[in-house]
Amino acid sequence: MKSQNLSIRAYDEATDLHALSTIWFEASRLAHAFIGEQRLREQRILIEEKYLPNAETWVACLEGAPIGFISLLANFVGGLFVAPNRQGHGIGRALIAHALALKGELELEVYTENAQAFRFYKSQGFIELSRRAEDDEGLPFENARMRMSR
Repeated sequence: MKSQNLSIRAYDEATDLHALSTIWFEASRLAHAFIGEQRLREQRILIEEKYLPNAETWVACLEGAPIGFISLLANFVGGLFVAPNRQGHGIGRALIAHALALKGELELEVYTENAQAFRFYKSQGFIELSRRAEDDEGLPFENARMRMSR
């Protein structure tokens, strides 16, 4: 993939909602399989109705087509997802760099069982601050809180 073909633009609910929901779901099925398909389907509704409409979301596009996104709540990364067939090509790095340039500092939480994402964030310069044994819904999925500054 040539980097000049990649662009990052602001989220447009009218045109992006379905595409980003699909990217989120397909990437989550791989990265968060331990959560279970049914719970992911339930979370997808929240992604569409609550999280995407209320976050500052930036969309990575390849020749105009969405292939990934990062959603921010102030400087907190609520989600970073790249279409499974586009992972490993620098899209996540580009989205992190874009968000860091905007915010100066980023924080996030990542499931520790999602080893690929945990390694990715460490490779980008995020430092682990703490861990908690349960997720936001009180289920036993450990999360690590991480931070990165310019």
